[in-house]
Amino acid sequence: MRKPKPSLNDSLRKYAYFSGVGFQMLAIIGLFTYIGYRIDSAKDNENNVWTAIFALVGVCISIYTVIRAVTRKNN
Repeated sequence: MRKPKPSLNDSLRKYAYFSGVGFQMLAIIGLFTYIGYRIDSAKDNENNVWTAIFALVGVCISIYTVIRAVTRKNN
């Protein structure tokens, strides 16, 4: 049996949804990196350890949210 062709409206909705997920990912990583930067600048760290740690935590959380959004959209 033939699948119906997706309409333009459905394609635009998917594009908008996943664009929003991308911006959400960017915001999470940026927020966590900023928190790490503020901690490093308050403690006068030369190595920026907290910035790196919080940036990695932000990446992990954002990947989790992307995976959750994709699996939720496919169901």
